[in-house]
Amino acid sequence: MQNDEAANAAAAGMGIGIMLVYFAIIGLILASFWKIFSKADKPGWAGIIPIYNTIVLLEIVGKPVWWIVLMFIPLVSFVIWILMMLALAERFGKGAGMGIGMSFLPFIFLPMLAFSDAQYSPPPPA
Repeated sequence: MQNDEAANAAAAGMGIGIMLVYFAIIGLILASFWKIFSKADKPGWAGIIPIYNTIVLLEIVGKPVWWIVLMFIPLVSFVIWILMMLALAERFGKGAGMGIGMSFLPFIFLPMLAFSDAQYSPPPPA
């Protein structure tokens, strides 16, 4: 009986610790999006609104807004995300390595882009 209570307490503590780390990572990503959107002369708050942030991100990277529909298709959304991150890296004068990094490790590479001195250059008119 004593061991069960101790095990339950340990599991609860680990669960709370994992949850705090998860929320810290989410907060870091949201703060990074806010800063990236601000650098691109878009409202920073747009970076924290689900779906709308993808629409604004498509505008920032110069891709058609109808690509938002593709984000609702499994597997296709993953490819679109990679293409958007590659284009975002290009808009800030970074290479494909940064774009791939933002695709697979956003909690590391998005803050690197957001809080660096990288300057946004708008996409050429279509």
